[in-house]
Amino acid sequence: MASPETGVLAARARALAVLRIRSTALAVALLPAAVAVVLFAGRASGHFGAGTGWDLARWIAGSLAVLSLLLAALVALVVARARPALSPSVPISEKSAPDLYRLVRDLADRLDVPAPSAIALTPDCDSWLEDRTHRAHGPPRRGTGAARGAARRTPEAPVLVIGSPFLWWMRVAELRALLAPVVAGTGPSAHPDIAAARRFIRGLDAAVAVAARARGPLRALPLRFVGRVARLLLRAGREHATIMERAVAAAASERAQTVDYGLRIVAQEQVGLAYAGWDRLLTRVALPAWRMGRWPSRLDAGVVSALTELSRRDRLANGFASRLGERPACDLLEEPGAIDRAASLLAARLFHGGPAEPGPDWSPVGWGQYPEEVVDRKWRLEAARLHRVLDNLPATALPAAPPTPAAPAPDPASAPHLSYARSSPRTPADRSPVDHHPGGDRPGGAPSAGRPDDRPAAAAPGPTLARVIDRLAQDERAGDLVAARLGAEVEREEREEAARQAARGGSAQDATVGVAWGDGMVAEGGLPLFPLQPPRTGRELLADHVTAMVCCAAVDTAGAAPGLDWLDGPALLVDGARRADFGRPVLSLVDDGDAEPLRGWLTTVGVRPEKPVRLV
Repeated sequence: MASPETGVLAARARALAVLRIRSTALAVALLPAAVAVVLFAGRASGHFGAGTGWDLARWIAGSLAVLSLLLAALVALVVARARPALSPSVPISEKSAPDLYRLVRDLADRLDVPAPSAIALTPDCDSWLEDRTHRAHGPPRRGTGAARGAARRTPEAPVLVIGSPFLWWMRVAELRALLAPVVAGTGPSAHPDIAAARRFIRGLDAAVAVAARARGPLRALPLRFVGRVARLLLRAGREHATIMERAVAAAASERAQTVDYGLRIVAQEQVGLAYAGWDRLLTRVALPAWRMGRWPSRLDAGVVSALTELSRRDRLANGFASRLGERPACDLLEEPGAIDRAASLLAARLFHGGPAEPGPDWSPVGWGQYPEEVVDRKWRLEAARLHRVLDNLPATALPAAPPTPAAPAPDPASAPHLSYARSSPRTPADRSPVDHHPGGDRPGGAPSAGRPDDRPAAAAPGPTLARVIDRLAQDERAGDLVAARLGAEVEREEREEAARQAARGGSAQDATVGVAWGDGMVAEGGLPLFPLQPPRTGRELLADHVTAMVCCAAVDTAGAAPGLDWLDGPALLVDGARRADFGRPVLSLVDDGDAEPLRGWLTTVGVRPEKPVRLV
């Protein structure tokens, strides 16, 4: 583009093409009415005869006109009243961030464009302008009818939505350079034709969403028709709308060339780095906490730690941490901790589907308490689930060993590995670190005779790592069976958690109706809009649970400790150093049934697998 005005003219031309599609649809809807008016006017003026054919034509045209007008009114009503999609975000008032508003307004003055009407934060690495002029997106308008009509006629600038990780990782100058092309987009957005075309497209999109959610035959039939018409119009204007938005972006980028062009290159590098750190923080650190009913309350602050760790490990990112001496953009906020907390809760709702408000089953956790309250508890919960599954496995999966003669009690320090198939029945409630050999059976003893093949296996001598290793190593079919039952167990727990969230979802939605315009998730009921990971397979679940059991044994018998790695999540610390070299031995046991690599690792670290571990 030669100049910003050239891009605006190209965008206006495409906007007029979109509006012509709207005019064409309106003309098609009014065509039967126009024909009926001509026929009835001709009869009244005597230009058309009074024969039976003309009367029949007039009545047919009149009926089609009434039907067409009714259908057109239905489509127009649904499009006008449908609530356009709104990006979930945390609204930032000018009182809570005066310096940030001042920075944005100064940037708009330098670019000679209208300033955004408001600022909001979203837990994502992106920034954009969003039109929230629809009456469903704003607080109730007050005043007289004339005042409300004047407010509707006054054009309102879009809202500036900023990714919250940018405020904590970027410096003030970098944030200003990054927002320059975004704020420059308010100029084309204020053009009446472009604004009208965008409203038309958003209305059609909202109408399609309303039609998709219709329930009941009385509502579904007319809304299905509205949805088909809206889809037809969207297909007709898709290309024009796409090119219009590209032209608007090109015009905004061209206008922003005069503002901090050199810093924009550096800021774009920081965007890619921030996205990498944010993705690792969500999937490796936050997701395990969310699955346990805890949500980290300082996710954005954790981005700085994660990216600093990335800078330390990656030579390509080396030097970025030196920027931390400059003023961070989060200093533009009056209370960055409170805003970080709100953005962290919204991130949990977006990516995991958590409740809208904290509660007994959905409480915040700080980074200092994360190793003990999340990592350690996660390991022990998964270890307990693994042992529950082992308790219910059939005994036929492992062939019985021949009876052995009585032998003196072995020394505990040299006791052999305990075999799960040679223990007596017990329930999950009976598992206790002090009760190792219930029911009279002893490790190394013969199994009970006459036991039916389909009866649950003889019970374990206790929650030990040796029990898990022996079962998976000696029975080639145990891995598939345990993986399948773990998957069923996890799926059942997730269904129960979803039911609990649905039960308390109504009150949470009612409480947020007054501020729905700043959140945008009231209609979704707390479901995750952007799930972070696909469902784990049975083998992946089994590997995770065996890893948790190994970590529990290391903590209880070798003096290890739970820790937090900012890029990889839960970590095992041995003598203050992270140990991540047991992943391959665990996979050898889970996939191949080969326990020797894992036993060698346990011996090296000093873990005693025959010792019971503490479970939750």
